[in-house]
Amino acid sequence: MHPIVARSCAGCHVEGGIAPFALATWNDAYVRRSLIRAQVESRQMPPWPPAPGCSEYTGDRSLKDQERETLLSWIDRGAPEGDPSDGQPVSTPPQGGLSRVDRELRIAAAYQPVLAPDEYRCFLLDWAETERRFVTGFVAQPGNPTIVHHVLAFLATPDRAAQFQALDDADSAPGYRCFGGPGGTANLLGGWVPGTVGGDFPAGTGVPVDPGSKIILQVHYNLANGVGPSDQTSIRLKLDPSVSRPAFLMPWANPSWINAGTMDIPAGAADVSHSFTLTPGPYLGLLSDNLLAPGRFTVYGAALHQHLRGTRSRLEIQRAGGARECLLDIPRWDFHWQGGYTLKTPKVMERNDSLSIECHWDNSATNQPDGLPPRNLNWGEGTGDEMCIGFLYITQ
Repeated sequence: MHPIVARSCAGCHVEGGIAPFALATWNDAYVRRSLIRAQVESRQMPPWPPAPGCSEYTGDRSLKDQERETLLSWIDRGAPEGDPSDGQPVSTPPQGGLSRVDRELRIAAAYQPVLAPDEYRCFLLDWAETERRFVTGFVAQPGNPTIVHHVLAFLATPDRAAQFQALDDADSAPGYRCFGGPGGTANLLGGWVPGTVGGDFPAGTGVPVDPGSKIILQVHYNLANGVGPSDQTSIRLKLDPSVSRPAFLMPWANPSWINAGTMDIPAGAADVSHSFTLTPGPYLGLLSDNLLAPGRFTVYGAALHQHLRGTRSRLEIQRAGGARECLLDIPRWDFHWQGGYTLKTPKVMERNDSLSIECHWDNSATNQPDGLPPRNLNWGEGTGDEMCIGFLYITQ
């Protein structure tokens, strides 16, 4: 297999993977050369939502311009079979990435998805530690890679655990149905999408987890090929009793969108946008549940989240002196390919720097995932609601 395909495609396109076909041989690629051309030209594949030129991230799956030209030129020349000795063996991404595994948490009972083509299910994982521990690394292990499309892990603090337990208790099947989020206030802890692996968090940093907490595992099942077998996904964690820089996954959204319903997205509007800018430094204690003190802080990574009618979103640092720095830009939002992105070079935000988020939606009649006439939308957890929220992995 050509090195480009082996590196950027074959991690998902393997037998038994989430992709609908394998790309393990020249013939696999040859018979799908027209599809490959269309996907590469449009930059739909390999999936890498961040816009080029914003920031640089670790684990970038996107094709370099020269790599795109190489693939497209190969197809233009009739996709000839090269010298097999020049190829590289196809290998799946390593099932790990942690320097050590201190705790593995698994969905308590196997679950067989029943909704096609997509089902979003949340599962509660008990936290057995009796003292505060810091999560210093995260890896998700899909129990059934043929149907697991992505995994998000949320942290429910002890004072919020009961509300999620109630959601779980109200559903007779393992877990409970969820979509936009876990069904309440819980901070993102980690995530996984096909073709990526987790690993250690930035050296010296970690997210504190107190006794009595719950981990909420949201699993997106894709049943495009019909109802599949059961799944029992797990996560592996690296834990430490202390870190030099406690970390917090800070959510970033306009409180009035959530509390007062001011994120109006009128029915029929093809391009609606909302934005929010605030200087977080003076309020860092409040924003981080007093984990961090007011003042400057360091951003190591970021994520963005919208629902099905989202079209694009952006996180930006606005320096006190007037300069602007792009943190994360998703120019073509796809709910099914969301993820978190670790900066190659962390960014320091001074006390008086501002953070801005902007989201766009298409609520026109031609962009209704349920096929029904458009209706007025606002903030909410449901499939038919919307969100505009960022998450930043930060330390003091």
